[in-house]
Amino acid sequence: MEAVRELFGTLTTMQWLDVLDILLVAYLVYRVILLVRTTASMRIAKGFLAIVAVSALTEIIGLRTLKFLLGQVLSIGLLALVILFQPELRRMMDHLGSTVSLRRLLGPEKQQTEMDVVITQTVKACEIMGKERVGALIVFARTHRLDEYFKTGTVIDGTVSEQLIRNVFFPKAALHDGAMIIRDGRIAAAGCVMPLSESHRLSADLGTRHRAGVGTSEASDAVVVIVSEETGTISVAVGGMLKRHLAPQTLERLLRQELIKEDSRQESGIFTAVRDIFTAKEENHNDKK
Repeated sequence: MEAVRELFGTLTTMQWLDVLDILLVAYLVYRVILLVRTTASMRIAKGFLAIVAVSALTEIIGLRTLKFLLGQVLSIGLLALVILFQPELRRMMDHLGSTVSLRRLLGPEKQQTEMDVVITQTVKACEIMGKERVGALIVFARTHRLDEYFKTGTVIDGTVSEQLIRNVFFPKAALHDGAMIIRDGRIAAAGCVMPLSESHRLSADLGTRHRAGVGTSEASDAVVVIVSEETGTISVAVGGMLKRHLAPQTLERLLRQELIKEDSRQESGIFTAVRDIFTAKEENHNDKK
């Protein structure tokens, strides 16, 4: 009961800065969990936590020699973690840098009608490529700009169309083996090399194209469309999860859910906030009349 009273006493004395502090810490913990959610990273994190737990246990029991050895390991633990998690940390910093976008602050990122056309053309191309057993890997970049993978391919900067997508992935085309990156409603690049997933949950019959699609969705917030060269089936990877054997209608609905829902609510920014203020003032003025 004493602990409960102390807890309530602490809550009643909290200020808004304390709440902000707690929320920021919770967000950082959440980002760290996302950072180490891959299989290899999770094993390293579990090993580090195990060392910390054993070290605390040796402190309680009084095992001095083991405590000394573990203390030496933990003293260089931070540097070791930075070295081990270098790719993940670099990816996280790149993600944070790409999220802070001046364009996002000043206005809408993409008109819904433009995205409708992009999705329609992509679905048409995937449907035809599926019937013709032409493999494809199409990556829709969102807040994560995928600059590190964009640089591995060939810049196109072209309008999204069924014909252009099919030409890029034509079996004898120079760029057909890599991934196509679509961002800001345009085909930014093709022939890009994407990261492979290390997850053991994936089916053994999945090839490199599917593993690259899942790996890209694990490393970023991208939506990835995969067309199988062997079976012609269409799959979508989002957040490390792979949805397979999709019909064209299902593909279109899923892309609209993932790509348009975000853009439609991102209409805001500074201009929208100012507009809302003036709208509220106008409504108050009309109410007074």
